[in-house]
Amino acid sequence: MVRSTSSPKAAGTSKPVPIKRSGLLRGLFALRHSRDGIVATWREESAFRQEVCVAAVLLPIVPFVPVSAAEHVLLAASVLLVLLVELINSSIEAAIDRISLERHELSGRAKDCGSAAVTVSIVIGALTWGVICMPLAWRWLSAHL
Repeated sequence: MVRSTSSPKAAGTSKPVPIKRSGLLRGLFALRHSRDGIVATWREESAFRQEVCVAAVLLPIVPFVPVSAAEHVLLAASVLLVLLVELINSSIEAAIDRISLERHELSGRAKDCGSAAVTVSIVIGALTWGVICMPLAWRWLSAHL
């Protein structure tokens, strides 16, 4: 949102002066922009939709895994980390596409690095779930076979 000013300094210019928001109003606008980013990523990125579906399965399971509170946090955080890194990767890709759609070595490198970051976050998630849940699964299988 912008407003015009009647100060003598700005009288000769036609540029509007942005309104500075503070406090709760600033936070509400930040939340709206965050929502818009999530919605845009959901709409444009099939990988994000797939990762959200995996998160929708894994996150409700977390409280029922018989482990410590710290391990519950690690399980949930590892899932949310993938979503976070995917959002960052999508923003990198959008910014590069905004600059130019032509192929350029640096643009390709930036996109590849973003993709690698997503892959690393998925590996971190898989390792976290594996290290925490595999002993439980092994114990359960040993008791029931």
